[in-house]
Amino acid sequence: MLQTHGKRKPPAAPPPSRAVQEVPVPFRAGERLAYRVLWSKYSVNAATIEFQALEHGNFFGHAAWHFRALAHTIDTMRLLYPLDDQFDSYTETSNLTSVEYEMYVREQGKQQNNSWRITPNGAAAPADSTVPQIVPGTRDPVGLIYALRATDWNKAPEFRTPVFEGRHLYDVVARIEEPPGQATVPAGQFAASRIAIRLFEHGQELTDMRFSLWLAQDAARTPVLIEADVPLGTARVELTAKP
Repeated sequence: MLQTHGKRKPPAAPPPSRAVQEVPVPFRAGERLAYRVLWSKYSVNAATIEFQALEHGNFFGHAAWHFRALAHTIDTMRLLYPLDDQFDSYTETSNLTSVEYEMYVREQGKQQNNSWRITPNGAAAPADSTVPQIVPGTRDPVGLIYALRATDWNKAPEFRTPVFEGRHLYDVVARIEEPPGQATVPAGQFAASRIAIRLFEHGQELTDMRFSLWLAQDAARTPVLIEADVPLGTARVELTAKP
């Protein structure tokens, strides 16, 4: 299995001395959620994904969460396309927007590491990071999952945010679908709400990319199912065991 990667970080310390009003969240430090990925209409068991809420403390001068996603191809898909990827998100506790996003990609024998310090207003980048041209309030794909979990969908049925995924900056519009439904996955059957996610770039909707996130109606708002329709095919990401 992939060894976790990452630059040497300062140890997770208490948040800065100034008062920080943290966003209430339904998840906890140490949470790990495991999924299987079924690819295409033939339901090929293609990969595993694990989401981790590792800790929260003082990172890069911010009170922040450290989230991680690990992805590995398996079985026949691994013979065709060996993949071991890691994505790290450092997300502010005050508004769940990104501080730093890191990618450690191992695909078909090739390796690539990148990190982006996501700071608005033209702030200088450290020597080992780059600062993309972004707008305030930008999130990364991993942090977005946790931000959607923290959203009070009873108060606002729609959530909008810019998302930077390492190459492109998208405008994301997420809307809860009514009424709630049922999601059946290896971990069981869950009463769940479906969040439809649409992507826009330069004001134009990307109609060939659609995502749905099913959040269980439990205290943790557990993501039990992710459905993705992208140009290369379709994927169904299913929770394999209850937390």
